[in-house]
Amino acid sequence: MPLDIAKFNSAYSDARYRVDREGGDVAAEQAELRGLLPDDAAAEDLEWAQTLIESLADPAPPEPEWSPLYHEAGRIAAASYATEGTTEERIAAFERARREIFAIADRADRDEAPHIRAMTRSIEHLEEGLRHPFWEETAEQAD
Repeated sequence: MPLDIAKFNSAYSDARYRVDREGGDVAAEQAELRGLLPDDAAAEDLEWAQTLIESLADPAPPEPEWSPLYHEAGRIAAASYATEGTTEERIAAFERARREIFAIADRADRDEAPHIRAMTRSIEHLEEGLRHPFWEETAEQAD
C-alpha cells in the first residue's frame, strides 16, 4: 500500500505541534509516525517521511520578531474585516486597506515585506466575494 501523503503530513503536523508547543515526547512521536509507514511504500516517499520524522528532534525556529510596520499592517487588516456598510462601502474599505498594506510593505525590510503583503490575501478574497458572490442572497441581505 502506498504511503498516504496527506494523512502522514497531517500526523506530522500534529506531532510537530505537540513537541513544539506542548513539550511532547520526541521519541514517542517519532515512533508513532514510523508506525504510519507501510512496508511497501515507495523509496522516495520513505526517504521524505524519515527526514520529517528525524526533524522532530530539531528545535523549533524562534518566533519571528515583527517590526512596528508589520503590526501596523496587521491593525489595518483587522480593522478592514470589521467594516460595515453597503457592499460598495465594504469593497472600498477593502481596497483602501490593501493599498495601505502594500504601501507599508514597500517601506518594510525585504525579508518582512512578503509577510506583510500576504495579509492582503484574505482581504482580497472577501472583496472578491462581495464583487462576485458565490452564494444566494436573501432579500434581507441585499443592499
